[in-house]
Amino acid sequence: MGERGKLLIVGFGPGSHEHLTKRARDAIAESEVVIGYNTYVDLIRDLLTPRHEIVRTGMTEEVSRAREAVRQAESGKRVAVISSGDAGVYGMAGLVYEVLMGKGWTREAGVEVEVVPGISAIQSVASLLGAPVMHDACTISLSDHLTPWETIVRRVEAAAKADFVIALYNPRSGRRTRQIVETRRILLEHRSPDTPVGIVKSAYRDRETVVVTTLADMLGYDIGMLTTVIIGNSSTTVYDGLMITPRGYQRKYTLDSDVQRLRPHERLRTEAEPWSMEAMAPVDAPPGTGGRGVGEGDAWMARARASTSARAGERDASEDDTPHSLAMEALALVDGRASREGAVAVAQGTAGLGAVAQGNVGLGAIVQGSVGQGAIMERSVGLGANMQGTVGQGSIGQAAAGPVPAGQAFVGQAVADAPAAPRPAFRQEAILEFAVSPGVANKKFTARQMAALGELVGERGEIEYTPHHQLIVRIRADEPEAIARKLAEEGFLLSPIGDVAQVKACDFCNLEKAESIPYAEEIHARVGNLAMPKELKIGFNGCGMACYGAVKEDIGLVYRRGKFDLFLGAKTVGRNAHAGIPVAEGVPPEEIAGLVERIVLRYQREGHPNERFHKFFKRVGTIEGYAYREPAKIEIEAAACGD
Repeated sequence: MGERGKLLIVGFGPGSHEHLTKRARDAIAESEVVIGYNTYVDLIRDLLTPRHEIVRTGMTEEVSRAREAVRQAESGKRVAVISSGDAGVYGMAGLVYEVLMGKGWTREAGVEVEVVPGISAIQSVASLLGAPVMHDACTISLSDHLTPWETIVRRVEAAAKADFVIALYNPRSGRRTRQIVETRRILLEHRSPDTPVGIVKSAYRDRETVVVTTLADMLGYDIGMLTTVIIGNSSTTVYDGLMITPRGYQRKYTLDSDVQRLRPHERLRTEAEPWSMEAMAPVDAPPGTGGRGVGEGDAWMARARASTSARAGERDASEDDTPHSLAMEALALVDGRASREGAVAVAQGTAGLGAVAQGNVGLGAIVQGSVGQGAIMERSVGLGANMQGTVGQGSIGQAAAGPVPAGQAFVGQAVADAPAAPRPAFRQEAILEFAVSPGVANKKFTARQMAALGELVGERGEIEYTPHHQLIVRIRADEPEAIARKLAEEGFLLSPIGDVAQVKACDFCNLEKAESIPYAEEIHARVGNLAMPKELKIGFNGCGMACYGAVKEDIGLVYRRGKFDLFLGAKTVGRNAHAGIPVAEGVPPEEIAGLVERIVLRYQREGHPNERFHKFFKRVGTIEGYAYREPAKIEIEAAACGD
């Protein structure tokens, strides 16, 4: 059995070596393979040596990086997957684990995994702004590429209402420009226009910029993908150009005197903390229950909500705006929605300090804040939330009489105005995306096929023409197998899209020069639709005219005088595009399918994620005995508009 590989998922912080942890530096040094996004590889270039194998890819290639890392580790190598900031905060750690889970990985038998923490953006940005994250805070990514925008809106609303300090990640990109505008609009519904806002771009990197402004004026500054935005809470202030969020010490301590009003042993008493959960509980509850009796959970929550609802709309950053009261106001806001939707609210709690008050109302966001001595007020609102539970032998809402021993849970139930049936579990609507064609050689759709395709796609789907002899179909579907069967019955050739191998054959002069068609179909049967490091096009022309441009594809085959000419490594895009390198003439027909299969499978095994075939050919130098040669150089004038 070979040596066990290891995955090191490394967060390298904001990008400057001074803020890189020693363990992160050591992890990179001990790795054999380093995998990362192009910009991240450049940021740690000084830490890499000639012995490191470097795999770098562009934006949106996270999955290919994760899969390549797992593959390399499974081969026995030590692999570092790098992320800026902390790898566990919008980084690569979760995705790598998801890939491992899909492969049935276990800690005991699988490759070793170590997540190396780094300084996240919220921390590095906060250090440049002053101390804006001294109280309860949350991070929200405004990127809706992976998260539905409706979900992001609910999270922004909940965090804004609960008075969290908010760190906005991925606030704007070249295509996503409206999200930050809409987020500011939501925040202004709950916060003053004068709320301090910090905008930091490229923290601790070249071209770093730091701006302290207000919620009203924030959109007047440069905000992009390298920017993190921190929105202050109602107590955040600006002092000498710095954002400061008080922790709350002024409620209990005298900050301008060495003599404190409360002695150390008095500072944690309930009477010294009138805002705490303990102080809000009924005073006549039996001793040892944390101030509450069995069955009073719902009543206690109702009293707390009533007291804060009476103050709703009256907040003006007064000293009464404790984290507890603000969190309760957020709960009241959520409750309003729950009532309108007929949801069932469940209130749960445990006695004593550090207790948790929790409810599931089926909406989809989390509001959380610390209260008193580490107690947590939490509201989970997720579509399809489970509304069932038990206490001892009884169901929710049934509680035995008498006191509850300290630390034991009690449960109460509050039902909205009109009881409703349990909400169905949320199901993300599936989008099925695939390619169809009439066949490998046939280029003609029948009217029956087009009618069947149109009926299947309907008004809500899409059909997109491509230059690759295929139509791309996108439809909403829950049963892809049934759709595939129906289209196959109509004579369509179905193919996946993306980074797969595709045979692009000509029409063989309207099928009149059909001698080589069986070889094209055999190649398709052997390698068509195989997953590749990058999309791979295999051009196939049935005569020496090569009018379908096989020589301009990654692998080009031209059938001429009963044999095949082979071309490898065309550069298919860009102003310096070029035809493939002619590497062989007169390949016997009976050998061509096996030869192409061996070339394709080697590229599949050894190609780096997102590495195009022409770059792979250049890197490895020789494939199946065919040597790479530099194509003829062409002098290109600089484009007026840039590349």
